[in-house]
Amino acid sequence: MASDMNDYFNKKKSENKSTSGGGGGGPKMPKPPKIEFNMSGGKQALIVFIVAILFFLVVAKPFEIIEEGQRGILATNGKYEQQTLLPGLHFIIPVIQKVYIVDTKVRIINYADKIERSGLGDGITVKPAITVLDKRGLPVSIELTVQYRLNAQYAAQTISNWGFSWEEKIINPVVRDVVRNVVGQYEAESLPTQRNVIAKLIDQRIAANVNEQKNSPAVLESVQMREIVLPQKVKDQIEAVQVAKQEVQRAEQQVARAKQEAFKRAAQAQGQADAVKIQAQGKANAITIEADAQAKANIIISESLTPQLLELKQIQMQGMFNDALRVNKDAKIFLTPGGSTPNIWVDTKDAQKRVSAQ
Repeated sequence: MASDMNDYFNKKKSENKSTSGGGGGGPKMPKPPKIEFNMSGGKQALIVFIVAILFFLVVAKPFEIIEEGQRGILATNGKYEQQTLLPGLHFIIPVIQKVYIVDTKVRIINYADKIERSGLGDGITVKPAITVLDKRGLPVSIELTVQYRLNAQYAAQTISNWGFSWEEKIINPVVRDVVRNVVGQYEAESLPTQRNVIAKLIDQRIAANVNEQKNSPAVLESVQMREIVLPQKVKDQIEAVQVAKQEVQRAEQQVARAKQEAFKRAAQAQGQADAVKIQAQGKANAITIEADAQAKANIIISESLTPQLLELKQIQMQGMFNDALRVNKDAKIFLTPGGSTPNIWVDTKDAQKRVSAQ
């Protein structure tokens, strides 16, 4: 049997040589390269093992990489582990274990109707403005921004209790309920003036409601009041009231200005009157002082006059007359009655010269 097979292959080989080489002159076909595997059985087994491991890593993926701002929730046979996985590389058992990655960065919900959704980034959600009925039943729209994040410490418990849509079950309902309760206590006209008070109340009550949840599933960062949208009828009423208030304020300012001008004029008049009074009083005081001084001087003079003094004065005056007569012999002498007052003489030669002696 073996010899028959060898004869068959030798015959085929001779036929191939006759058709391809020989004296036929046909084209010669190139011989295919020979590939020789000079490899031992151990090396082949190692390569197969490495390929199998790589295939397993690609298909089964027995590891998970968690980035910053994330936490991993490890589930073993569908049961969540209480301790979350921190950022880094973590190995798991394929099929049996699975890692669910949750975002712990700050997330934002914008309650507004006029925000462009195309420019929003990851972690930012836009929802319609919150419609609220005021104290009288008028519809009011409240626009605000809520910033929050998943509590990383209790992320596994939160996902276990609330699911991956936890924020739609915790944050959104609480925000809408608190806003309606707070704003519903006010009338629409007073909302703009009470804006800061309302914003503070909303922030405090939302934080209290979120923190009251079991295991503190979320951390509220801030609640910012964006805008209070009032009905057009209410806006017109507020505008009319503002205009009336401005008119009243303008009138009050005019009255106050007139009062200030009147007070200023009265003060000026009073000042002038006081100045005149003070000046007159000063003059009167001066006259009084001068009269008192003159009276005292007269008293002193009268008390100092004695017959001997008067006689001495008369002798002195007579000497002055004698001297005058020696100079001007044509002078006329006038004597006062009694001879006790000064005498007067006039130079008759020169009418322009008058001399008086006391």
